[in-house]
Amino acid sequence: MRIIVVGGGIIGTAHAYFALKAGHEVIHLERDAEPQSASVRNFGLIWVSGRRSGDELTATIRARELWGEISYEIPELIFRPNGSLTLAASEAEVDVMKACLLKEDASARGWTLLSKEETRKINPVLKGNFIASLWCPLDAAVEPGSVLHSLREKLFVNPKYKWRNHLDVTEVKRDDGKVVAISRNGELFEGDYLILCPGADHSSLFKEQFDSAPIRRVYLQMMSTEVFSEKLTTSIADGDSMRYYPGYEVPELDNLPEQHPVAREHHMQLLLVQRADGTLTIGDTHAYDEPFDFKLDEKPYQYLHNIASGLIGHQLPPIAKRWSGVYSQRTDQAICDRRQIAPNIISVTGPGGRGNTLAPAIAEETIKGIA
Repeated sequence: MRIIVVGGGIIGTAHAYFALKAGHEVIHLERDAEPQSASVRNFGLIWVSGRRSGDELTATIRARELWGEISYEIPELIFRPNGSLTLAASEAEVDVMKACLLKEDASARGWTLLSKEETRKINPVLKGNFIASLWCPLDAAVEPGSVLHSLREKLFVNPKYKWRNHLDVTEVKRDDGKVVAISRNGELFEGDYLILCPGADHSSLFKEQFDSAPIRRVYLQMMSTEVFSEKLTTSIADGDSMRYYPGYEVPELDNLPEQHPVAREHHMQLLLVQRADGTLTIGDTHAYDEPFDFKLDEKPYQYLHNIASGLIGHQLPPIAKRWSGVYSQRTDQAICDRRQIAPNIISVTGPGGRGNTLAPAIAEETIKGIA
């Protein structure tokens, strides 16, 4: 079967990868020279710890397994099974962690509650204002700046794979059981099946479908610092991340003190990961009401930089780069929005901030469903 994949981001690239593994021929189309949206504007985190109990956690654990397998096949991904530490700065946050350890799926996440001293044995750089941590050894990281390129380099080896960038698909038609993707410049690409992975673009193709779908766009701000001379052995989250991730939904959350006004206003949590080049990626904020402001707000950057510095125990390197991004998110508890547009056309979007984590599991399931 010849499958056309529209969208070169992590979701589209994962679908191309698993389609080839299943023996299909793949035509992979991307409008830009390289993807420019959420797939490259993220932490590169493969985040198991805070995922919602049930289907989401099951899919995440499967995705984590697949990332390990893919990285063995493609070491250029710079996959790091470094784990994460969620740092508690108060007894109220520790109480939430203790309650989480009583959840039925706590062992599946690999959670362990650590004292400050035990935390520093895993990550000696941490010398700041925290009293305990929740350790999740399943969490991992890849490099968002190179992961797509590394995956495609592997795909190019397969003669059944064809990649076209600078190719904006403006129309999709069905013709006698086939599907045809038509580009802005008039080129036609015929296949047996088409998988649309549009990211946060809900209007270019099949707009009427997305208008009625339970999805929304989410705006965020992030940053990276100059090179940090020390080595962080894990990814880091602060206690506010437990307010944000559904995996921590326990009654003890209600006892947490009110968030800092800046964090509350921007729906913030701290996530921090060190890149392969030594810089630190720090974020993030969340805004849900469109139209989104085109101006970057400085207050969240300074707040997160200060929080991260406080947890490390000294001032971090200055902010070197700031950026914003938009991703697509289901408004219910679904893992993604997988929509059957026609018998041989499907769209896949809406994983929220879980796209990098879940892409392999989402794609694997999609391809298994194609006859």
